[in-house]
Amino acid sequence: MAAVSLRSCRRGLSNILSNGGLAALSSKRLEDRRHKSTVQYASRPDLPKLAYRKVKGKSPGVVFLPGYGSNMNGQKAEALEEFCRSLGHSCLRFDYTGHGASEGVLAEGTIGTWKKDVLFVLDELAEGPQILVGSSIGGWLMLLAAIARPEKTAALVGISSAADHIVTSFKSLPLETRKEFEEKGEWVLPSKHAEDGLYKFNMDFLREAENHCVLHSPIPITCPVRLIHGLKDEDVPWHISMQVAERILSPDVDVILRRHGQHRMSDKDDIKLMVYTIDDLIDKLTTMV
Repeated sequence: MAAVSLRSCRRGLSNILSNGGLAALSSKRLEDRRHKSTVQYASRPDLPKLAYRKVKGKSPGVVFLPGYGSNMNGQKAEALEEFCRSLGHSCLRFDYTGHGASEGVLAEGTIGTWKKDVLFVLDELAEGPQILVGSSIGGWLMLLAAIARPEKTAALVGISSAADHIVTSFKSLPLETRKEFEEKGEWVLPSKHAEDGLYKFNMDFLREAENHCVLHSPIPITCPVRLIHGLKDEDVPWHISMQVAERILSPDVDVILRRHGQHRMSDKDDIKLMVYTIDDLIDKLTTMV
């Protein structure tokens, strides 16, 4: 298995790391309003408004896709924006329908709904090819977006990618247990990431999600792909990233496993690895002949 090179130290990255490691990506700097992008809202005909933050800059840009129930203000998203700003590359982060500052109701959303959100962002808000960085369910959505918009996808970086995970997890339950949930019309499962400690998915959500599964056949993506996953991930098993790597048609696919990494991958060393990985991709993409 090939490993992503960590030797790249472009000017922006070296400046960040020389100021006390990831200290420059710490809360003080990220919360400094002089350096932070402002929230904007994108209107769409007959659809909820999407909240987003955008930093203009060079291509390729970086678009961050958060996880289920998360938003664009997490540590990884803010670290990415600060890093892209230091390099002079564009960065765009946003909230899906029903998430964060965007309009809509989370419980009414579907994988298809959020796929449309991502495609709208690529079509209407982003300029030129983008490096899509997807966290958890965002790692699934980045695959769907790359398949639908290959011309707008320069590279992919998956973090704890949850491709097909909701569907496969439900189908892996004992038959009797599945029947009980189907009769109730809702699948309820505990999660330390949910505010009330529970995730709830109705049967319509699960049936709709099946239409977007990608691991049942080769994945027609040919751009560079990097998949980062923690071996201690208790929410989405690391072997999903391995399955994604095996099915993607691109010849340039690396899987990076963090021995002590957990699902959110938000420790300073996790963020440092993410930043290095994206820096390496930017260097690769901008020097390709």
